[in-house]
Amino acid sequence: MRGFVSRRALKLASVTVLWSVWLVATVQPVPGPENACCPAARDAPENLTLAIPPRPLHALTGSQFAQAVSTLEGRPREQAILHEILEGNLPGFLRRLVPVELADRTDGGRRLNATIFVIPDYLAIGSDVDFLRIPMNLETALAIAARFSAVLPTRKMVDAIFSQSAYHFVPEPLIAGPRMRSTAYYRTHNEMIETQARRRGIPSGPLVSGHKKDVVVTNLLARTPGRIAIYGWHRPDGAPIQPLSTVHGVCYADYSHGIRLVSALALEDGAWRSVRDLLQDSRLATALSDEGAIRPMLVGSRPGPGEGQAHCGPEI
Repeated sequence: MRGFVSRRALKLASVTVLWSVWLVATVQPVPGPENACCPAARDAPENLTLAIPPRPLHALTGSQFAQAVSTLEGRPREQAILHEILEGNLPGFLRRLVPVELADRTDGGRRLNATIFVIPDYLAIGSDVDFLRIPMNLETALAIAARFSAVLPTRKMVDAIFSQSAYHFVPEPLIAGPRMRSTAYYRTHNEMIETQARRRGIPSGPLVSGHKKDVVVTNLLARTPGRIAIYGWHRPDGAPIQPLSTVHGVCYADYSHGIRLVSALALEDGAWRSVRDLLQDSRLATALSDEGAIRPMLVGSRPGPGEGQAHCGPEI
C-alpha cells in the first residue's frame, strides 16, 4: 500500500463523458473472447459475464484502498476509483451475474417477458475477503459501465432486483452532513453492512439488496440535465427510503449510493436484445421501465489514453 499515490498517480485513467443524444452508458465492448457475443451465453445464460479483466495479483484490498485515498476527495478520488475498477480490482463474486425476471403487457394485451443480468451486489474494490463497496459520481459510473459493456438500472429494475433478492439487508443510514461524502463514511457504512451480513449469515455471491440507494436512468434527467438520479434503499417491507430524485448534481456521491451494473444484453421473449434498444422501443420498454420508453440523452465514452479529464471538479 505504501507509495500508492506516487506509484499509481501516473496510471490513473482519464475519462471523457459526453452529454449527447443517447440513453445509457454502453459503447462498443472491449475486444476479447468474453465479448464475442455470445454462443456460450445463448446456450447457458448463467455464463453471461461482463468484460471485466482479471484482478491483478498484487491489487490493493478494500482496506488498503480506503487508507490510500483517505485524504483524497472529488476528482482525485474518483480517478483512483476508476483506475482500480478498470484494472479489474473487484471481488470475484461480482463477476457472476444473476438473472432477474421482469414482465408487462402491451396495449394490445400481449405479455412481455424480459430477463436482465445483474451483478449480485454493488460495485466494490478489493478481494472476496476484503472489499469496499464504493460510491462514485455519475461520470465515473458511466465510464465503468461503458468499459464493461453494462448499463445502469431503471427504477423498475431496482424494484425487481429487490423483490427477487435472496437476502435483504436492513437499511442503516448514518447522520447526514458534509461527512457523508468522505471516505471515512464510505468505510464506516461498508463495515456496518459487513457486520449485519455476519450477524445474519448473509454470504457474498447471492443477489442482495436493501443496503444502498441505486444510481438509475430516468426521463427526469432529460428535464434536469447535469444531475444524477438516485432511487431505492428499500426497507424490509419493500418501501424505498429514497424516492426517485435528481436533486444532486452529476458529480455528487455519498456513502449511501451504490452502483449496480446490468449487462447491456437481455433476453426478451427468449431472444437476445440490447437493453438500450429495448428501453427506447415504445412497444417493449414497459417490460424494463415503469416510465415507458426512456428518452435518449446520455452516452458513456470508453476511456482511453489521451482522452482528457472528467468534467467533474471537486464539488458540484
